[in-house]
Amino acid sequence: MTSTTDVGSAAEPTRPPSPRRTTACTALRPLVLRLHFYAGILIAPFLLVAACTGLLYATSFQLEQIVYQHELTAPAGRASLPLSEQVATAHAAHPQGTVTALRTAAEPGQTTRVLMNQPGLAESTQLAVFIDPHTGQVRGTLESYGSSGALPVRAWISTLHRQLHLGEPGRIYSELAASWLWVVALGGLILWITRRRRSRRHLLVPDRAASGPRRTLSWHGSLGLWAVLGLLFLSATGLTWSKYAGENVDELRAALNWTTPSINVSGGDHAGHTASGAHHAGAADVGVDRVVQAAAGKGLSGPLEIVWPAGPGEPYLVKEIDKTAPTRLDQVAVDPATGQVTAELRFADYPVAAKLARWGIDGHMGLLFGLANQILLAALAIGLITLIVLGYRMWWRRRPTRGFGKPYPRTADSQVHWALLAPLGLLAVVVGIFLPLTGISLAAFLVVDAVLGLRSRTG
Repeated sequence: MTSTTDVGSAAEPTRPPSPRRTTACTALRPLVLRLHFYAGILIAPFLLVAACTGLLYATSFQLEQIVYQHELTAPAGRASLPLSEQVATAHAAHPQGTVTALRTAAEPGQTTRVLMNQPGLAESTQLAVFIDPHTGQVRGTLESYGSSGALPVRAWISTLHRQLHLGEPGRIYSELAASWLWVVALGGLILWITRRRRSRRHLLVPDRAASGPRRTLSWHGSLGLWAVLGLLFLSATGLTWSKYAGENVDELRAALNWTTPSINVSGGDHAGHTASGAHHAGAADVGVDRVVQAAAGKGLSGPLEIVWPAGPGEPYLVKEIDKTAPTRLDQVAVDPATGQVTAELRFADYPVAAKLARWGIDGHMGLLFGLANQILLAALAIGLITLIVLGYRMWWRRRPTRGFGKPYPRTADSQVHWALLAPLGLLAVVVGIFLPLTGISLAAFLVVDAVLGLRSRTG
C-alpha cells in the first residue's frame, strides 16, 4: 500500500463507488492511483535500498558492541583513577594527537573514551583512545565519527545508508527515497481506506478468503496501514539530513525560531567545540577533574562529554550525552582558570520544536529508546521491504503484457473539477519547491504519463 505500486488495485471490482464516498474522493482516486503506480514502479528501488541499508543500520549498535567489546569494556573495579591521569595516559600513547574531548563511562564495566585530533584523519573523524578507568590501561584505539561517536563498523554502515559510499552524489538516492516515502504512504492510505471491501475488518487485517491478486493486495494494504505512521516519521526525519530539502528545512526552522539553542558564554562561540576544541598549554587550568566536579554541582551526571577549551580565555564545555528517554542533555560552561560554572543550558528550556527535532532525529537513529527503538526500526524496515515485494508481485502478475487486468486511468483523463484541481496544483508546486527532488521527479512522471497517453491515442 505505501511503498510500491498499487497495481493490484487493477484487480478491484468495476462496481461504481459507494454512495457514502465523497465526490472529491471519487474524483481524486484515479490521480492518486496513477501517482502511487508511478512512484511505486520508479521510486520503490530507491526505497528498497534505503530499507535494506536501514535494516542493517538498526543492527549496527549491537554489532558495534560485539566487534569492539575489548575496547568498550573493562573489568569493573572499586575505585577509578582521576580523569586527568586517564587523559595523560592516552596522550602519552599518542603524543602526536591533540586532546579535544573526553567521554566518561556510561556505567560500571565500561571504558573512558579520550578523543583526539590527529593529522590524516577524515573530516568529522577523531581518534578515540579507550582507557580502563580502574587501571589506566589503554584498551585500544579506534576512529570515532561525528557527534554520535560511531566507531568504524557503525560509521561504515551509516555512510552506506546515507549515501552508499558514493559521496555527495550518493545522497541523491536517500533524499529521493525520503522525499517520496511520505507521498506513497499517504497515497496508499487514501487508496486503501476508500476501497470497497466485504468487511470493515479487512481494513486492518488481510482477507484470507481472497485469492490471487486480491489476496496479495489485501496483505499489501493492511500491512501498509499498520506501518504508515512509522513510514511518515522516517520520511520526515530523514529529510533533515538531505542535501536540498534539508537546507530548506534548516531555513524554515531558523525563520520560525525552531533551531536548537546553544550555550551562551563570553569569549566566543562554542558550537564547534567537539570538532575543533583543543587544550592550550601555558594557560591557567584547574584540570578536568575540577571541571567535572563543578558540573556535578549543577546537577550534571554521567555519561558526560567534556570538551576542551577552543582557545585562550575559552571555557570547558561539559555536556550530558544520554539521548535515551528521559533525555538528559544539559550543558554547562566552566572557566578553566577558576573552575566556576559561567553559563548553563538546560534541555528543559529548549523550545518545544527543538525538543521534537532532537527526539525525532534520535528516534530515527535508534537512540531514543535504546534496544526497543532499534527493534522498531528493524520492524519498519522489514515491513517496507515486504510492501515493496508485494507491490512488485501484483504488478508482475497483472502486467499489461499478460493481456488481462483493467488498465490504469491516465492522469490527463481524470475528471477532476478545476476547483479541486487548482489547489492541488498549487500544493504540488509548493511541495516541489520545498522538496526539489520530489518536484523534478513528479514533473518527469507527468511528462511520461502524457507521452504514453498520446501514444495510446495515436496508436
